[in-house]
Amino acid sequence: MRLKNPIYINESGVVSPLSHAGFNSDSSAILLSDNDLVAPISDLHDVRIKKLQAESKWYGQLDRSVLLAILAAREISVPLGKTGINIGSSRGATGVWEESYARFRESGLTTTQSSPLTTLGNISTWIAQDLGVDATAFSHSITCATASHAVLNAIAWLESEMVDQFIVGGAEAPLTPFTIAQMKALRIYATDYEMYSCKALNLNKTSNTMVLGEAAACYLLSKKATENTRAKIIGHGAAIEVLSSATSVSMDGRCLQESMKRALGDRSLEEVDAIITHSPGTIKGDMAEFAAIRHVFGDNYPTLCNNKWQVGHSLGASSALSIAMALEMFEKSTLFAIPYLESTFTNPRGKKVNPQKILINATGFGGNAVSLLLEKHI
Repeated sequence: MRLKNPIYINESGVVSPLSHAGFNSDSSAILLSDNDLVAPISDLHDVRIKKLQAESKWYGQLDRSVLLAILAAREISVPLGKTGINIGSSRGATGVWEESYARFRESGLTTTQSSPLTTLGNISTWIAQDLGVDATAFSHSITCATASHAVLNAIAWLESEMVDQFIVGGAEAPLTPFTIAQMKALRIYATDYEMYSCKALNLNKTSNTMVLGEAAACYLLSKKATENTRAKIIGHGAAIEVLSSATSVSMDGRCLQESMKRALGDRSLEEVDAIITHSPGTIKGDMAEFAAIRHVFGDNYPTLCNNKWQVGHSLGASSALSIAMALEMFEKSTLFAIPYLESTFTNPRGKKVNPQKILINATGFGGNAVSLLLEKHI
């Protein structure tokens, strides 16, 4: 849907495996830990987590996903007025939940705090507590499209004038034994440690290469631009397709086809300079998204970008990191390449500089997809 009036991205906060290096790099943050391929947050951010835990007894008990979100949100200066918060997560308080259940299995008992500290609503409500925001705060889970759905929620609240500004994003800390085991049970997890263990968008790979990563990213959205405005959202689309299994997306990516078309509206296809793909590194998922892109744009599709080969798949936070990548490409007036792919595949138009419009895709279990169209703010 083409927005009559843009929604401005005025401030941001990001906690990721990349630290301050940014996405304009040929290196990956994926590493081998205890025989599992993972992408943990950088050492610098991990030090910040430990300091946050020491601030109070409450923060010492919170799940890592909540702490990541609080650190990201603290990078935002909240202006006066009614501020809403919607930070989503696919898994929520995974670490605390696993610890609480393990204790219950052993003793038949659980702690007083196990229930309130394992609810998904922890993330947004604790950010509200930390920032002193009292308008509204809610969390949700729509699997790997969660952060993009938070943006859709914010647009609705802002256009209805129920709030003056809205903090949106996603947070995920999925590097726990049970969560990794679930991905392995699906037979989609990477097994080979290489320079690029996650081969997102490589359509010639012969095995699945998804790797989990932890991250959080938050953005302050408003109907008004400020001196800190980073970019603007000018279109959005969402779609759901009929499932053939609990995890599947059709091989032609029908939900992504529709979400991209709806985000573009009546705009010319040539206006889009790049697509930051969801492509998680699985054979079927990557092929389905590329098929959807070809269906919408034909052979002259925009430059294809991706960051899961760098930071892994942070599930509900993944599209929030894609927004961060888009903002960096706007600021540096260039498009970031995928080092292991030929430019003739990722960049058929041959355009690499000064992107003006970038499309961000996200899709998840349940056959749902969201596409957001961002424009550089000048």
